[in-house]
Amino acid sequence: MDTIRLSKVFATMAMLSALLAPGAAWAQHRVLLPEGTVLTVTTDQRLSSASMTQGTRFTTTVEDSINVEGYTVIPAGSRIAGVVTIVRRANRNESGVLGVEFDELRIAGGGTRAIEGKLTSTDPAERRQIDARGDAQVVLVGGRQGVGGVIGAIGAGQESDPVSGILGAIGALLSEGSDVELPAGTRAAVQLERSIVLTAVGAPARRPDAFTIYTAAETVRAAQEALRSRGYYRGPIDGNLTDATQRALLAFQIDNRVLATGNLDGRTAELLGLDVGLAVALTPNEASYLRGLAQDLVNRWRASIDVTNAGRMDSRRVYGDDEVGLWFALSAFADATGLYEQVVRTSGNVPGLAAAGAALVDSARDVDEAMVGVRVPARIQRSWDAVREEMRILDPQYAGR
Repeated sequence: MDTIRLSKVFATMAMLSALLAPGAAWAQHRVLLPEGTVLTVTTDQRLSSASMTQGTRFTTTVEDSINVEGYTVIPAGSRIAGVVTIVRRANRNESGVLGVEFDELRIAGGGTRAIEGKLTSTDPAERRQIDARGDAQVVLVGGRQGVGGVIGAIGAGQESDPVSGILGAIGALLSEGSDVELPAGTRAAVQLERSIVLTAVGAPARRPDAFTIYTAAETVRAAQEALRSRGYYRGPIDGNLTDATQRALLAFQIDNRVLATGNLDGRTAELLGLDVGLAVALTPNEASYLRGLAQDLVNRWRASIDVTNAGRMDSRRVYGDDEVGLWFALSAFADATGLYEQVVRTSGNVPGLAAAGAALVDSARDVDEAMVGVRVPARIQRSWDAVREEMRILDPQYAGR
């Protein structure tokens, strides 16, 4: 392997080291979960208008990990706590009513965050009703299916007795005479009324899904253009997740029969034909496995050509350029896998992770080139074949030697 090729290897490693330096702009972990984001949860306790009182607290569990730009910000199993704000028991002629709001996010393994959240629905018919009433308050109504429908906003002068204002808006919905009875495990949806800043953790998802949310201005702008071209959106193409943008996303999701949240999620992005640029990456455990495999390859090849752990060569042996070149290429690759593992474990930047993966694949190709014409033991060859399988995860076009 020539001097130019070796220079390229070490330049790549230097670039990755710079990316990992403290304060590098791309390595930020704090991300914004915007106002209007909908989180699907399940109730941990039975909710009942017959037994609960105003001020009663309860918890719900986040069903699926919530990702922003592919990175997990709310792991599955996190809890969202709420409080009963409105309650009226059923009587002979009227159904019970239960109103709740959400005020605390308990991140699994990551502390708590104060939030402002309201009850909403992912049912298409209910969400259309909610959207049609704008700033309406959603309550649970006894005898109703689903969340219970939109009841209407509490108007001025009704603060002293908000239930009366809500009851006036419900009308015929109260004629069932049944209490609200939601068993533990009931699915519900929480909509954020205020943005929150969270910390991204882990490696990005391999594929966009309904729980990967995109907030970058360029992605939102592309979504607005796609929604406008389909007749769902008439607002400005400004890259902001405005109410109008979220309503357009919701209408598009309902029409396409996907989870109706109003979030710009991965599934919706795919349906809109957006290139969300989600980096394919190894998981932290896969990256650790790869690093161990690469280091073992270096040790085995070094031993096979009689080089000590300290790098001392056998004075009685004549070394060929190809043997030494493969040793250097394997060593450079092993060092690159260590850098890559750090990137996977610490990066909150999708383009940076993609660049790191591409650099690692280039380093593997250098090893392939160095192996040409070199006889390697079968065990080393099998180990390198395992490395190639990992490289194909990062780049499906990678073929190896």
